[in-house]
Amino acid sequence: MFNLMTVAQSRLHDAALRLFAEKGATQLTVSELADAAGVARGTIYKHFESVDSLFQDVATRLADDMHARVTASFARTPDPAQRLANGIRFFVRRAHEEPHWGRFLVHFAVSTPTLQALWSGPPASDMSDSVASGRLPMRPEQIPSAIALMGAGVLAAMALVLDGHRTWRDAGSEMAELVLRALGLPPEEARKLATVELPALAPPGAES
Repeated sequence: MFNLMTVAQSRLHDAALRLFAEKGATQLTVSELADAAGVARGTIYKHFESVDSLFQDVATRLADDMHARVTASFARTPDPAQRLANGIRFFVRRAHEEPHWGRFLVHFAVSTPTLQALWSGPPASDMSDSVASGRLPMRPEQIPSAIALMGAGVLAAMALVLDGHRTWRDAGSEMAELVLRALGLPPEEARKLATVELPALAPPGAES
């Protein structure tokens, strides 16, 4: 886990997340970032060597934060298949609640190794547990492909919500159901797991 950020670092991260989502990773200038964060250019260089290093720091913190919050949210959910369904819906709901966070992921999660690790944390663990327990009828060697399928589905569902084509409830539940069906669960059971009441995502700093 990262140390707590200073007020200036927090403002920089918030502004950078929004601007990266809007402009891309290569179009942002230090002057634009300083203006958006309400800090001097020197403050940026005090904490980060370049805009690229800031981008990497934002991506790493984003992945770490979501890993920790999802894991804490699963404390009372023993079924790994239910955790997979909830995890998909957590991402989609958060994209609705925090559009810049969602657009940052949709834009960069496929091409940024740090963000690709989002799917190698709790999702990979739950997938492995589901296969080992016989909950999902897959061969162990299929797990990486199954994780890739799920990650692509999550990003697609988030994009549907961000572009106004589906509500987060519909997009999240539909994608969770389709993923579980693709992984071998019967249709009725997949739909049940995908439509149960979704608990709140644990707040930042929560422990599992």
